[in-house]
Amino acid sequence: MNTHSKLIGYLLWIFGFMGAHRFYFGRPISGTIYFFTLGLFFIGWLVDLFLIPSMDREADIHYTAGLIDYNLGWILLTFLGIFGVHRFYLGKWITGLVYLLTGGLFLVGIIYDFWTLNEQISEKNRANSPLQV
Repeated sequence: MNTHSKLIGYLLWIFGFMGAHRFYFGRPISGTIYFFTLGLFFIGWLVDLFLIPSMDREADIHYTAGLIDYNLGWILLTFLGIFGVHRFYLGKWITGLVYLLTGGLFLVGIIYDFWTLNEQISEKNRANSPLQV
């Protein structure tokens, strides 16, 4: 099932020298490396233009589809994460309020969520799966 979007991946690729598309496709280590090296000095960023379809396929295989939409979760984190909106979307009301009152837990929480959002959504989708007994 399709969990991630090539379109969102390519839109994030525009900011890929900061690793955004790599975090989105579930590659936090290389996303962090891209962040600190400007996309491996822009060379890796250009190569990724051609790697996005394979990263999308791997993310679709690796992560669990369900009621929580990965694309919406990532859009909320990217643009409204400091207010905890993505946490409210995941049903994590307490941490959502903490993020709202502390600026994304002083930005450290935002970094944590860039590393773990795909897993958080997969966990929620598995828990809400009708196949779950």
